[in-house]
Amino acid sequence: MSTTVNSTTTSDFVASLQKRASTSSTTTTDAQSKFLTLLTEQLKNQDPLNPMDNAQMTSQLAQISTVDGIEKLNTTLASLLQDSQSNAALQAAALVGQNVMVAGKDLTLSGSKGYGGIELPSAADKVTVTIKDANGLQVRKLELGARDAGVSDFAWDGTTDSGSKAVDGAYTISVTASRGDTALKPVALELTKVGSVLRTASGGVSLDVGNGSLVSLSDIKQIL
Repeated sequence: MSTTVNSTTTSDFVASLQKRASTSSTTTTDAQSKFLTLLTEQLKNQDPLNPMDNAQMTSQLAQISTVDGIEKLNTTLASLLQDSQSNAALQAAALVGQNVMVAGKDLTLSGSKGYGGIELPSAADKVTVTIKDANGLQVRKLELGARDAGVSDFAWDGTTDSGSKAVDGAYTISVTASRGDTALKPVALELTKVGSVLRTASGGVSLDVGNGSLVSLSDIKQIL
C-alpha cells in the first residue's frame, strides 16, 4: 500500500508553488506562469479525504522540473545568441579598411589597373567578362578560360578591345560561363572597401561597403 503525502507537506509544497508562480511572471513566459498557477490551484483544491499520493506528487514535481528546464534552456540559448552576436561584431570590426569582394557589377580603373571577381556554382570550361563604360558601351571582353567552382578574381590592365588605353574611372562588368553546352549562372563580384560596421535592430551587424551599400558577413566572398 502506497503512503500518502501528509497535509503539512502538501501545504508547504502549495505555498512554494504559489511563490514560484508569482515570481515566474517576470522570469518565465506567460504560458509557464499560467501552468504554475493552474498546478497550484489543483493542489489547493484536492480532496482532503483522498490526498494526492506519492506517485501523483512525483508526476507534478516532474512537470515543475520540465518547466524549470525549459526556462534554463531559454536563458542559455539567449546567452549563446548574445555571445555569437558579440563575436560577429568583433569579426566585422576587424574588416574596417579591408578590401573585400562582394556581389556587384562595379569595377574601378585606377592607374590602368582594375580588379573584379566571379563566383561559379560549378567548374566552367569557358568564362567571359564583359567590361562596359558609363554609357553602357563595351570597352573590353576578357576571355578567362576555364575556372574552378567557387570564387576567383581577375585583373584588367585598362587595355580596350582596340588596343588603346581606357581612361581611369568607373566601369561595369557582366559575366557569362559555360561547361560544354550547358550555360552556368555565375555571379559578378566587385572589389570594394569596408568603411564601417553598423549594429542592426535584431542585434546582428552590417558592413558599409560604400555607395550606401550594406552587406552582412556572409555576403563577403573574399578578403584581399
